[in-house]
Formats: sequence, C-alpha cells, structure tokens
Amino acid sequence: MTQLDFARKGEITQEMITTAKFEGVEPEFIRAAVEAGTVVVIRNKLHRAIEPLAVGAGLKTKVNANIGSSMDHISPDEEIEKLQAALDAGADAVMDLSTGGDVDAIRKEIMKVSTVPIGTVPIYQAALEAKKSGKSFVELTAEEIFDVIEKQAEDGVDFMTVHSGVTLSSLERIKNEGRIMGVVSRGGALTAEWMKFQKKENPLFEQFDRMVAIAKKYDVILSLGDGLRPGCIADATDKGQVQELIILGELTKRARDAGVQVMVEGPGHVPIDQIEANILLQKRLCNGAPFYVLGPLVTDIAPGYDHITSAIGGAIAAKAGADFLCYVTPSEHLRLPTPEDVREGVIAARIAAHAGDIGKKVKGAMEKDIELSRARKALDWDKQIKLSIDPVRSGRIRAESPPEDADVCTMCGSLCAIKIGDEEMA
Repeated sequence: MTQLDFARKGEITQEMITTAKFEGVEPEFIRAAVEAGTVVVIRNKLHRAIEPLAVGAGLKTKVNANIGSSMDHISPDEEIEKLQAALDAGADAVMDLSTGGDVDAIRKEIMKVSTVPIGTVPIYQAALEAKKSGKSFVELTAEEIFDVIEKQAEDGVDFMTVHSGVTLSSLERIKNEGRIMGVVSRGGALTAEWMKFQKKENPLFEQFDRMVAIAKKYDVILSLGDGLRPGCIADATDKGQVQELIILGELTKRARDAGVQVMVEGPGHVPIDQIEANILLQKRLCNGAPFYVLGPLVTDIAPGYDHITSAIGGAIAAKAGADFLCYVTPSEHLRLPTPEDVREGVIAARIAAHAGDIGKKVKGAMEKDIELSRARKALDWDKQIKLSIDPVRSGRIRAESPPEDADVCTMCGSLCAIKIGDEEMA
C-alpha cells in the first residue's frame, strides 16, 4: 500500500501525522490533499532513517539541493561534505546526481548519512554502467534501464526523476521549433540519443506502467522530468516544452490511477514575465500535481551569480504556486559545485521559498518576519542573528566590524534611526 492508497481508503498514516505536525496543519488536510494528488508524502518504504516530507499546495515551499560526482571529479568524501553543507543550510531534500566513480557506493553512503529524502536520476547510472561495460548508452536495452530503476528503488531512494515525456512526437516539435539551445537536460539528451539510435519510442514512455509498478512496490515518488526544458530564456514556453507538459499531465493521471504519487518538474530558464503563466499551465494540465522547478533563472547573462538569478525566479514561482524549488549554485554552467557553493545555493533558494510563502500566505511565514522585526526594533542583535535565515553568516558579518556602541551597527552608529526615535519618544 502506498500513501495514496491509504489516503483513498480514508486512513491517516503516521507519515501524514508527522508531516502535518511539521506544517502546522491537521492530518486530515494532508490525507485529503494526498488523495487529491495536490500533495505528495515523500519517503520510500525502505528508507526508515529519515522523516517523511510533504510537498504540495497549501504547505511550505520546499528546497532541494543537487550533489553528486562527475566523471571529471570523483571524491566520495567531498560528496558527503556537500551533503552536510546542504543539511546545515536547511535543505529539505537532496538529489544524488553522481555520474562518476562507484555510484552505488556513493549513493548508499549519502543515504546512510542523510536525514532528509534522497532523489536520483536513474538514467545517469544506466549511462555510466554502459560505459563501464564497454558500450555506448544508446546500446542499452530497455531491460537494463529498468534494472537500474529497480535497484535504486530497492536501495531506498525516495523520489526519482524519469524523463517519460521525451517522445518521438515531442522531439519532432523541438526539431521544428528552431531552438537556440536545443535539448539541455542530460537525461533528456541521453533519452533522445537512445531513441534516435534504436529507432524506437522512449521505453520510459512506452513501458510507463512497468515503471509505475516499481514505484508502487516501494512507494517511490515519480518526479516526471522536464527533459525538453528550455536552456535559455529565449527558448522558454515553446511548443516542445508545452507538448512535453501535456504528455506529463496524461502520465500523471495514469500513475495516480495506479496508486502512485507524482510530482512534475518544470523549466529552469524562464523570462520573469512568463513564470506565473508557466506555473498556471502546469497546474492546469497536470491536475494540480506538485510542481518542482529548477530556479527558474530569469536571465542568462550572470554566470557566477546564478544562485541570485534563480532566487529571483524562485520567489515569483513559489508565489504563483510552485511547491518545490531545486536550488542553483554560483557555479551553475561553470563547474561542479563545492560545499560552499552548495551552502550558498541552498540559502538563496530558501530565501526565495520563504518570500514566495509570504506572498501566498502560508501559515507561519509572515510571523517569522514580524518576530525578527521586533528584535530589530529592540536593537536585540543576538536575537536578530538567531532568527535570521543564515545565523552563521549574519553573526560573522556583525562580529567582523564591532561598533563602539554595542546597541548599534557601524552603518549608522550614533545616527541610528531606531535609537534616535526611541530617545525622542522617551
């Protein structure tokens, strides 16, 4: 039985009770939303070491951090360091996107250490295993691809990105569109190349029910990936992207009908004036399924600062109804992120998520700002730092420039407006 199966029977599970307490809502709210498909409760049946996580409408906007090795940089110890940086910064979930080294060992170590749900993109491991066996990814059989999906589910992976919307018809639209960037998703590009070589339909689409059966066995969340997402703002909201989204909406219904919980992934590069329309389109076409967006990045000209461009887009997306933000780090488009990049990316995404929650009036969001504002009015610096989203950084910055008067900061000193106002009112 999956969480969706229990919800349909009217049963409130321990996972629903736990997540409801965290969100500050009634367990029945979670149960009803899971039944409706607007909320998912994330935790593999076999991954008992973590607390479950609820994602969806009416709940706090969640943040995911991507980590993982590459073929050019393999350091299992560093991946654990990045995991810890993500956890310390407040990530709600982590995806292991390892494509180099012993990915099974890396994933299992990450899962052993993590206190939050872990996601993967199984096709990455399938590509790596093909290379290790001396053949190209495009030579893999559908059976070998599904074997990796099953193995990762057995290992306890909580949610998986699967690019089932990359089909012969959606690829034809991309080809006819004349995009600048073409297919930028690694999973989408691998799938497209496999289809071209094999002259066959995408097995993750053609045999979707087989994948649903695996997900149901372990209560893995299927995160339907946007393999044809735009890679620059000029390509956003084109026919290929929308065609894929239509397909994902249809697959969402099929998975739910089978008792499997579903999230849908959304585009990474979107002009600021198109973000709200993208969210509304996804919610309409996918029957309210939780929307998991990368960023979105609102401009392409800021390499080294893409955690900022994505935070701008993420705040607007969250306000418009996005439920899950995948962080972007300062090293996006440039190199594999370091632990410090991970930390900065998570904090930026958390700021965006919180700003969005204030805008959509999520319970408790505005109260946090009011509490900090009262501490600021009282010139209670210790409390301000404690309440801040990154106490480590805010505390360090204040300590680096101590004022002569402990009540103020070195920006205003004796001209502090708050202190002057208090003296005038005395």
